[in-house]
Amino acid sequence: MKLLRSLTFRLALFYAGLFTLSVLLLGALYYVLAIRAPLESVERGLADEARQLAALHEREGPVSLAAALERRAADPAPRLAYHVLLDSTGQTITANLPSWPRVAGKEWIRVEADVAAEGDEDEHEALVNDRMFADGSRLLIGRDIDDLDEVQEAVTDTLVWLLPAVLVLSLAGGALMSRAIGRRVESVAAAARGVIAGDLTERVGLRGTGDDFDRLGETLNLMLDRIERSMDGVRRVSDSVAHELRTPLTRLRASLAELERTGAEEAVAEAVQEAERLETIFNAVLRIARIEAARTPASAAPVDIAAILRDAAELYHPEAEARGQLLEIDVPSELWIEGDRDLLFQAVTNLLDNAVKFSLEGGLIRLSGQHDGDRVRIVVEDQGPGVPAHLRERITERFFRTPQAGGVPGAGLGLSLVAAVAAVHEAPIKFAAADPGLRVDWDFARGA
Repeated sequence: MKLLRSLTFRLALFYAGLFTLSVLLLGALYYVLAIRAPLESVERGLADEARQLAALHEREGPVSLAAALERRAADPAPRLAYHVLLDSTGQTITANLPSWPRVAGKEWIRVEADVAAEGDEDEHEALVNDRMFADGSRLLIGRDIDDLDEVQEAVTDTLVWLLPAVLVLSLAGGALMSRAIGRRVESVAAAARGVIAGDLTERVGLRGTGDDFDRLGETLNLMLDRIERSMDGVRRVSDSVAHELRTPLTRLRASLAELERTGAEEAVAEAVQEAERLETIFNAVLRIARIEAARTPASAAPVDIAAILRDAAELYHPEAEARGQLLEIDVPSELWIEGDRDLLFQAVTNLLDNAVKFSLEGGLIRLSGQHDGDRVRIVVEDQGPGVPAHLRERITERFFRTPQAGGVPGAGLGLSLVAAVAAVHEAPIKFAAADPGLRVDWDFARGA
Protein backbone atom coordinates (compact mmCIF):
# COMPACT_ATOMS: atom_id res chain seq x y z
CA MET A 1 0.00 0.00 0.00
CA LYS A 2 1.41 3.36 -1.06
CA LEU A 3 0.32 5.09 2.14
CA LEU A 4 2.23 2.61 4.31
CA ARG A 5 5.41 3.30 2.32
CA SER A 6 5.22 6.94 3.37
CA LEU A 7 7.68 7.76 6.16
CA THR A 8 5.37 10.54 7.38
CA PHE A 9 2.42 8.16 7.70
CA ARG A 10 4.53 5.56 9.49
CA LEU A 11 5.77 8.23 11.88
CA ALA A 12 2.18 9.31 12.47
CA LEU A 13 1.27 5.70 13.30
CA PHE A 14 4.23 5.44 15.64
CA TYR A 15 3.30 8.63 17.46
CA ALA A 16 -0.35 7.52 17.57
CA GLY A 17 0.72 4.28 19.25
CA LEU A 18 3.03 6.20 21.57
CA PHE A 19 0.24 8.66 22.44
CA THR A 20 -2.22 5.81 23.05
CA LEU A 21 0.27 4.09 25.34
CA SER A 22 0.84 7.39 27.14
CA VAL A 23 -2.92 7.80 27.64
CA LEU A 24 -3.14 4.25 29.02
CA LEU A 25 -0.26 4.88 31.40
CA LEU A 26 -1.75 8.18 32.55
CA GLY A 27 -5.14 6.49 32.94
CA ALA A 28 -3.55 3.70 35.02
CA LEU A 29 -1.74 6.28 37.16
CA TYR A 30 -4.94 8.26 37.65
CA TYR A 31 -6.80 5.04 38.54
CA VAL A 32 -4.21 4.20 41.18
CA LEU A 33 -4.17 7.69 42.69
CA ALA A 34 -7.84 8.63 42.40
CA ILE A 35 -9.58 5.26 42.79
CA ARG A 36 -7.41 2.38 43.94
CA ALA A 37 -5.58 4.19 46.73
CA PRO A 38 -8.80 5.66 48.26
CA LEU A 39 -10.46 2.22 48.01
CA GLU A 40 -7.59 0.61 49.86
CA SER A 41 -7.81 3.32 52.52
CA VAL A 42 -11.56 2.59 52.98
CA GLU A 43 -10.80 -1.12 53.06
CA ARG A 44 -8.18 -0.72 55.78
CA GLY A 45 -10.55 1.42 57.83
CA LEU A 46 -13.34 -1.15 57.54
CA ALA A 47 -10.96 -3.95 58.49
CA ASP A 48 -9.99 -2.07 61.66
CA GLU A 49 -13.65 -1.38 62.47
CA ALA A 50 -14.56 -5.01 61.88
CA ARG A 51 -11.88 -6.23 64.31
CA GLN A 52 -13.02 -3.78 66.99
CA LEU A 53 -16.66 -4.73 66.55
CA ALA A 54 -15.81 -8.43 66.61
CA ALA A 55 -13.96 -7.91 69.89
CA LEU A 56 -16.99 -6.02 71.27
CA HIS A 57 -19.29 -8.90 70.26
CA GLU A 58 -17.04 -11.42 71.94
CA ARG A 59 -16.91 -9.36 75.19
CA GLU A 60 -20.44 -8.03 75.53
CA GLY A 61 -22.61 -9.92 73.09
CA PRO A 62 -24.93 -8.99 70.20
CA VAL A 63 -26.97 -6.41 72.08
CA SER A 64 -23.96 -4.17 72.75
CA LEU A 65 -22.76 -4.76 69.20
CA ALA A 66 -26.15 -3.68 67.80
CA ALA A 67 -26.06 -0.50 69.86
CA ALA A 68 -22.53 0.25 68.64
CA LEU A 69 -23.64 -0.26 65.04
CA GLU A 70 -26.56 2.16 65.52
CA ARG A 71 -24.22 4.78 66.95
CA ARG A 72 -21.80 4.18 64.06
CA ALA A 73 -24.58 4.73 61.49
CA ALA A 74 -25.58 8.00 63.15
CA ASP A 75 -22.00 9.32 63.26
CA PRO A 76 -21.62 12.16 60.63
CA ALA A 77 -18.49 10.67 58.95
CA PRO A 78 -17.36 11.76 55.43
CA ARG A 79 -18.55 8.41 54.13
CA LEU A 80 -21.94 6.95 55.10
CA ALA A 81 -21.72 3.89 57.35
CA TYR A 82 -23.73 0.76 56.59
CA HIS A 83 -24.26 -2.38 58.63
CA VAL A 84 -26.22 -5.61 58.91
CA LEU A 85 -26.20 -7.84 62.03
CA LEU A 86 -27.86 -11.25 61.77
CA ASP A 87 -28.29 -13.83 64.50
CA SER A 88 -27.40 -17.49 64.11
CA THR A 89 -30.80 -18.23 62.52
CA GLY A 90 -30.39 -15.50 59.93
CA GLN A 91 -32.84 -13.10 61.56
CA THR A 92 -32.01 -9.42 61.35
CA ILE A 93 -30.99 -7.81 64.63
CA THR A 94 -30.19 -4.40 63.08
CA ALA A 95 -29.52 -3.19 59.53
CA ASN A 96 -29.49 -0.03 57.42
CA LEU A 97 -28.56 -1.70 54.12
CA PRO A 98 -31.56 -2.17 51.81
CA SER A 99 -30.25 -5.52 50.60
CA TRP A 100 -27.36 -7.93 51.02
CA PRO A 101 -26.32 -11.40 49.94
CA ARG A 102 -28.26 -13.97 51.91
CA VAL A 103 -25.34 -16.40 51.95
CA ALA A 104 -21.91 -15.41 53.22
CA GLY A 105 -19.20 -15.75 50.61
CA LYS A 106 -16.30 -13.42 49.92
CA GLU A 107 -14.84 -11.29 52.68
CA TRP A 108 -15.13 -8.11 50.58
CA ILE A 109 -18.20 -7.38 48.47
CA ARG A 110 -19.88 -4.43 46.84
CA VAL A 111 -23.55 -3.85 47.65
CA GLU A 112 -26.08 -1.41 46.26
CA ALA A 113 -27.19 0.90 49.05
CA ASP A 114 -29.98 2.89 47.45
CA VAL A 115 -31.79 5.34 49.76
CA ALA A 116 -35.42 6.47 49.22
CA ALA A 117 -36.03 10.11 50.03
CA GLU A 118 -39.16 12.17 49.26
CA GLY A 119 -40.29 9.78 46.57
CA ASP A 120 -36.92 9.64 44.84
CA GLU A 121 -34.32 6.95 45.08
CA ASP A 122 -30.74 8.09 45.76
CA GLU A 123 -28.34 5.52 44.37
CA HIS A 124 -25.33 4.57 46.47
CA GLU A 125 -22.79 1.78 46.48
CA ALA A 126 -21.05 0.42 49.52
CA LEU A 127 -17.86 -1.53 50.06
CA VAL A 128 -18.77 -4.17 52.64
CA ASN A 129 -16.77 -6.49 54.90
CA ASP A 130 -18.66 -9.76 55.51
CA ARG A 131 -17.66 -12.03 58.42
CA MET A 132 -19.16 -14.86 60.51
CA PHE A 133 -18.79 -15.16 64.29
CA ALA A 134 -18.20 -18.38 66.21
CA ASP A 135 -21.82 -18.50 67.45
CA GLY A 136 -23.12 -18.46 63.86
CA SER A 137 -24.12 -14.81 63.83
CA ARG A 138 -23.08 -12.67 60.86
CA LEU A 139 -21.83 -9.09 60.63
CA LEU A 140 -21.64 -6.92 57.50
CA ILE A 141 -20.23 -3.40 57.81
CA GLY A 142 -19.54 -1.00 54.96
CA ARG A 143 -18.81 2.51 53.83
CA ASP A 144 -20.23 4.49 50.94
CA ILE A 145 -17.91 4.52 47.87
CA ASP A 146 -20.38 5.87 45.34
CA ASP A 147 -18.06 8.81 44.46
CA LEU A 148 -15.19 6.45 43.72
CA ASP A 149 -17.47 4.22 41.68
CA GLU A 150 -18.61 7.18 39.58
CA VAL A 151 -15.01 8.20 38.93
CA GLN A 152 -14.13 4.65 37.93
CA GLU A 153 -17.07 4.46 35.54
CA ALA A 154 -16.14 7.86 34.05
CA VAL A 155 -12.52 6.81 33.51
CA THR A 156 -13.56 3.50 31.98
CA ASP A 157 -16.14 5.09 29.68
CA THR A 158 -13.66 7.78 28.64
CA LEU A 159 -10.97 5.27 27.76
CA VAL A 160 -13.46 3.13 25.85
CA TRP A 161 -14.27 5.91 23.38
CA LEU A 162 -11.05 7.94 23.68
CA LEU A 163 -8.57 5.26 22.58
CA PRO A 164 -10.40 4.32 19.35
CA ALA A 165 -10.97 8.01 18.63
CA VAL A 166 -7.25 8.69 19.08
CA LEU A 167 -6.35 5.88 16.70
CA VAL A 168 -8.88 6.97 14.06
CA LEU A 169 -7.88 10.63 14.28
CA SER A 170 -4.19 9.68 14.21
CA LEU A 171 -4.70 7.61 11.07
CA ALA A 172 -6.62 10.43 9.42
CA GLY A 173 -4.09 13.04 10.53
CA GLY A 174 -1.22 10.82 9.39
CA ALA A 175 -2.81 10.42 5.98
CA LEU A 176 -3.36 14.19 5.62
CA MET A 177 0.14 14.95 6.88
CA SER A 178 1.65 12.39 4.55
CA ARG A 179 -0.23 13.90 1.64
CA ALA A 180 0.80 17.48 2.50
CA ILE A 181 4.44 16.61 3.07
CA GLY A 182 4.44 14.30 0.07
CA ARG A 183 3.48 17.24 -2.15
CA ARG A 184 6.37 19.29 -0.83
CA VAL A 185 8.80 16.39 -1.27
CA GLU A 186 7.49 15.80 -4.77
CA SER A 187 8.18 19.47 -5.59
CA VAL A 188 11.82 18.94 -4.60
CA ALA A 189 11.98 15.63 -6.49
CA ALA A 190 10.45 17.21 -9.61
CA ALA A 191 13.06 19.97 -9.58
CA ALA A 192 15.80 17.37 -9.15
CA ARG A 193 14.46 15.31 -12.06
CA GLY A 194 14.39 18.44 -14.21
CA VAL A 195 18.03 19.16 -13.41
CA ILE A 196 18.95 15.51 -14.08
CA ALA A 197 17.24 15.84 -17.46
CA GLY A 198 19.50 18.79 -18.23
CA ASP A 199 17.31 21.79 -17.40
CA LEU A 200 19.54 23.77 -15.04
CA THR A 201 16.93 26.54 -14.79
CA GLU A 202 14.61 24.24 -12.81
CA ARG A 203 14.00 25.44 -9.24
CA VAL A 204 12.13 24.20 -6.16
CA GLY A 205 8.81 25.97 -5.66
CA LEU A 206 8.54 28.06 -2.48
CA ARG A 207 5.36 28.98 -0.61
CA GLY A 208 6.80 31.90 1.33
CA THR A 209 5.83 30.40 4.69
CA GLY A 210 9.40 30.28 5.99
CA ASP A 211 8.90 26.69 7.21
CA ASP A 212 11.44 23.87 7.07
CA PHE A 213 10.57 22.95 3.49
CA ASP A 214 10.86 26.56 2.34
CA ARG A 215 14.28 26.83 3.99
CA LEU A 216 15.32 23.54 2.39
CA GLY A 217 14.01 24.78 -0.97
CA GLU A 218 15.91 28.05 -0.62
CA THR A 219 19.13 26.13 0.13
CA LEU A 220 18.60 23.80 -2.83
CA ASN A 221 17.83 26.74 -5.10
CA LEU A 222 21.02 28.48 -4.00
CA MET A 223 22.89 25.27 -4.77
CA LEU A 224 21.25 25.04 -8.19
CA ASP A 225 22.09 28.70 -8.85
CA ARG A 226 25.70 27.93 -8.02
CA ILE A 227 25.70 24.84 -10.23
CA GLU A 228 24.14 26.80 -13.10
CA ARG A 229 26.76 29.54 -12.76
CA SER A 230 29.50 26.94 -12.56
CA MET A 231 28.24 25.20 -15.69
CA ASP A 232 28.01 28.54 -17.49
CA GLY A 233 31.55 29.21 -16.38
CA VAL A 234 32.66 25.81 -17.65
CA ARG A 235 31.03 26.48 -21.00
CA ARG A 236 32.67 29.90 -21.22
CA VAL A 237 36.03 28.43 -20.24
CA SER A 238 35.65 25.70 -22.84
CA ASP A 239 34.87 28.28 -25.50
CA SER A 240 37.78 30.42 -24.33
CA VAL A 241 40.18 27.47 -24.28
CA ALA A 242 39.17 26.59 -27.81
CA HIS A 243 39.61 30.20 -28.89
CA GLU A 244 42.91 30.74 -27.05
CA LEU A 245 44.47 27.52 -28.25
CA ARG A 246 43.31 27.82 -31.85
CA THR A 247 45.58 30.77 -32.62
CA PRO A 248 48.88 29.35 -31.28
CA LEU A 249 48.10 25.94 -32.74
CA THR A 250 47.42 27.49 -36.14
CA ARG A 251 50.64 29.48 -35.92
CA LEU A 252 52.56 26.45 -34.72
CA ARG A 253 51.27 24.38 -37.64
CA ALA A 254 52.11 27.15 -40.09
CA SER A 255 55.59 27.52 -38.63
CA LEU A 256 56.18 23.79 -38.81
CA ALA A 257 54.93 23.73 -42.40
CA GLU A 258 57.27 26.62 -43.26
CA LEU A 259 60.10 24.80 -41.51
CA GLU A 260 59.33 21.65 -43.49
CA ARG A 261 59.35 23.65 -46.71
CA THR A 262 62.35 25.88 -46.15
CA GLY A 263 64.16 24.81 -43.03
CA ALA A 264 64.34 28.48 -41.97
CA GLU A 265 65.55 29.31 -38.47
CA GLU A 266 62.90 31.99 -38.11
CA ALA A 267 60.14 29.38 -38.51
CA VAL A 268 61.78 27.20 -35.86
CA ALA A 269 61.88 30.10 -33.40
CA GLU A 270 58.22 30.91 -34.02
CA ALA A 271 57.25 27.28 -33.56
CA VAL A 272 59.16 27.06 -30.28
CA GLN A 273 57.59 30.33 -29.10
CA GLU A 274 54.05 29.14 -29.80
CA ALA A 275 54.76 25.75 -28.18
CA GLU A 276 56.01 27.55 -25.06
CA ARG A 277 52.89 29.69 -25.03
CA LEU A 278 50.73 26.56 -25.21
CA GLU A 279 52.68 24.99 -22.37
CA THR A 280 52.29 28.16 -20.28
CA ILE A 281 48.51 28.18 -20.83
CA PHE A 282 48.14 24.49 -19.95
CA ASN A 283 50.32 24.84 -16.83
CA ALA A 284 48.35 27.89 -15.66
CA VAL A 285 45.01 26.15 -16.15
CA LEU A 286 46.22 23.06 -14.28
CA ARG A 287 47.62 25.16 -11.43
CA ILE A 288 44.35 27.08 -11.05
CA ALA A 289 42.37 23.82 -11.05
CA ARG A 290 44.61 22.34 -8.35
CA ILE A 291 44.32 25.45 -6.19
CA GLU A 292 40.51 25.51 -6.56
CA ALA A 293 40.32 21.82 -5.65
CA ALA A 294 42.09 22.47 -2.32
CA ARG A 295 39.86 23.38 0.65
CA THR A 296 42.78 24.88 2.58
CA PRO A 297 46.29 25.96 1.62
CA ALA A 298 48.59 22.96 1.32
CA SER A 299 51.34 24.61 3.41
CA ALA A 300 49.36 26.92 5.70
CA ALA A 301 51.60 28.59 8.28
CA PRO A 302 52.19 32.04 9.76
CA VAL A 303 53.38 34.25 6.88
CA ASP A 304 54.76 37.79 6.93
CA ILE A 305 52.99 39.14 3.87
CA ALA A 306 54.83 42.46 4.23
CA ALA A 307 58.00 40.60 3.23
CA ILE A 308 56.17 39.05 0.27
CA LEU A 309 55.04 42.49 -0.89
CA ARG A 310 58.58 43.84 -0.68
CA ASP A 311 59.98 40.84 -2.58
CA ALA A 312 57.35 41.19 -5.32
CA ALA A 313 57.99 44.93 -5.63
CA GLU A 314 61.72 44.29 -5.91
CA LEU A 315 61.05 41.72 -8.64
CA TYR A 316 58.90 44.10 -10.75
CA HIS A 317 60.74 47.32 -10.04
CA PRO A 318 63.17 46.94 -13.00
CA GLU A 319 60.31 46.27 -15.45
CA ALA A 320 58.30 49.22 -14.17
CA GLU A 321 61.39 51.43 -14.40
CA ALA A 322 62.00 50.25 -17.97
CA ARG A 323 58.47 51.42 -18.85
CA GLY A 324 59.03 54.76 -17.20
CA GLN A 325 56.58 53.89 -14.42
CA LEU A 326 56.91 54.65 -10.73
CA LEU A 327 56.32 51.70 -8.37
CA GLU A 328 55.61 52.88 -4.82
CA ILE A 329 55.38 50.50 -1.86
CA ASP A 330 54.01 51.35 1.57
CA VAL A 331 54.05 48.48 4.07
CA PRO A 332 54.93 48.22 7.76
CA SER A 333 57.84 46.13 8.98
CA GLU A 334 55.58 43.08 9.57
CA LEU A 335 52.11 41.92 8.54
CA TRP A 336 51.37 38.40 9.77
CA ILE A 337 48.63 36.18 8.34
CA GLU A 338 48.02 32.42 7.96
CA GLY A 339 48.61 31.02 4.49
CA ASP A 340 50.79 29.41 1.85
CA ARG A 341 53.77 31.65 1.09
CA ASP A 342 54.33 30.33 -2.46
CA LEU A 343 50.69 30.77 -3.48
CA LEU A 344 50.54 34.23 -1.96
CA PHE A 345 53.73 35.31 -3.70
CA GLN A 346 52.41 34.03 -7.05
CA ALA A 347 49.13 35.91 -6.56
CA VAL A 348 50.82 39.18 -5.56
CA THR A 349 53.21 39.00 -8.53
CA ASN A 350 50.23 38.39 -10.84
CA LEU A 351 48.57 41.54 -9.51
CA LEU A 352 51.76 43.54 -10.00
CA ASP A 353 52.27 42.04 -13.45
CA ASN A 354 48.81 43.24 -14.49
CA ALA A 355 49.42 46.68 -12.96
CA VAL A 356 52.72 47.07 -14.81
CA LYS A 357 51.38 45.76 -18.13
CA PHE A 358 48.26 47.91 -18.17
CA SER A 359 49.62 51.15 -16.68
CA LEU A 360 50.58 53.85 -19.16
CA GLU A 361 54.13 55.04 -19.60
CA GLY A 362 55.00 57.37 -16.74
CA GLY A 363 52.10 56.00 -14.69
CA LEU A 364 52.10 55.42 -10.93
CA ILE A 365 51.66 51.99 -9.36
CA ARG A 366 50.98 51.80 -5.63
CA LEU A 367 51.42 48.67 -3.52
CA SER A 368 50.43 48.96 0.15
CA GLY A 369 49.59 46.81 3.15
CA GLN A 370 48.18 47.72 6.52
CA HIS A 371 46.33 46.51 9.59
CA ASP A 372 42.59 47.19 9.50
CA GLY A 373 41.17 46.13 12.86
CA ASP A 374 41.40 42.34 13.03
CA ARG A 375 42.11 42.17 9.29
CA VAL A 376 45.12 42.75 7.07
CA ARG A 377 44.45 44.66 3.85
CA ILE A 378 46.57 44.64 0.71
CA VAL A 379 45.92 47.29 -1.95
CA VAL A 380 47.27 47.44 -5.50
CA GLU A 381 46.46 50.52 -7.62
CA ASP A 382 47.48 51.29 -11.19
CA GLN A 383 46.87 54.08 -13.69
CA GLY A 384 45.85 51.96 -16.63
CA PRO A 385 42.59 52.00 -18.63
CA GLY A 386 40.68 50.36 -15.75
CA VAL A 387 37.76 47.95 -16.06
CA PRO A 388 34.14 49.03 -16.66
CA ALA A 389 31.88 48.38 -13.68
CA HIS A 390 29.71 45.88 -15.56
CA LEU A 391 32.74 43.72 -16.40
CA ARG A 392 34.46 43.64 -12.99
CA GLU A 393 32.61 40.53 -11.89
CA ARG A 394 33.96 38.65 -14.90
CA ILE A 395 37.63 39.62 -14.84
CA THR A 396 38.53 36.60 -12.67
CA GLU A 397 37.03 34.19 -15.21
CA ARG A 398 39.56 32.10 -17.05
CA PHE A 399 40.59 33.51 -20.42
CA PHE A 400 38.34 36.54 -19.98
CA ARG A 401 39.93 39.75 -21.30
CA THR A 402 38.34 43.17 -21.38
CA PRO A 403 38.18 45.20 -24.61
CA GLN A 404 40.69 47.57 -22.98
CA ALA A 405 43.27 44.76 -22.94
CA GLY A 406 43.82 45.40 -26.64
CA GLY A 407 47.25 44.24 -27.75
CA VAL A 408 48.57 43.68 -24.23
CA PRO A 409 50.05 40.17 -24.16
CA GLY A 410 48.44 37.57 -21.90
CA ALA A 411 46.02 34.66 -21.83
CA GLY A 412 43.50 36.01 -19.30
CA LEU A 413 44.55 33.60 -16.54
CA GLY A 414 46.44 35.86 -14.11
CA LEU A 415 43.45 37.14 -12.16
CA SER A 416 41.84 33.68 -12.28
CA LEU A 417 44.80 32.37 -10.31
CA VAL A 418 44.58 35.32 -7.90
CA ALA A 419 40.87 34.57 -7.31
CA ALA A 420 41.64 30.88 -6.69
CA VAL A 421 44.34 31.75 -4.13
CA ALA A 422 41.97 34.24 -2.46
CA ALA A 423 39.21 31.61 -2.23
CA VAL A 424 41.46 28.95 -0.72
CA HIS A 425 42.67 31.46 1.90
CA GLU A 426 39.08 32.65 2.55
CA ALA A 427 40.33 36.16 1.84
CA PRO A 428 37.79 38.28 -0.07
CA ILE A 429 39.14 40.29 -2.97
CA LYS A 430 37.40 43.30 -4.53
CA PHE A 431 37.99 45.34 -7.69
CA ALA A 432 37.10 49.02 -7.93
CA ALA A 433 37.87 52.08 -10.04
CA ALA A 434 41.06 53.99 -9.11
CA ASP A 435 40.23 57.02 -11.29
CA PRO A 436 42.11 56.37 -13.46
CA GLY A 437 43.00 52.70 -13.43
CA LEU A 438 42.01 49.74 -11.29
CA ARG A 439 42.16 49.30 -7.51
CA VAL A 440 42.40 45.83 -5.94
CA ASP A 441 41.56 45.39 -2.23
CA TRP A 442 42.49 42.05 -0.69
CA ASP A 443 41.54 41.34 2.94
CA PHE A 444 43.02 38.59 5.16
CA ALA A 445 42.32 37.47 8.69
CA ARG A 446 45.02 38.78 10.95
CA GLY A 447 47.51 36.12 12.02
CA ALA A 448 49.37 35.64 15.29
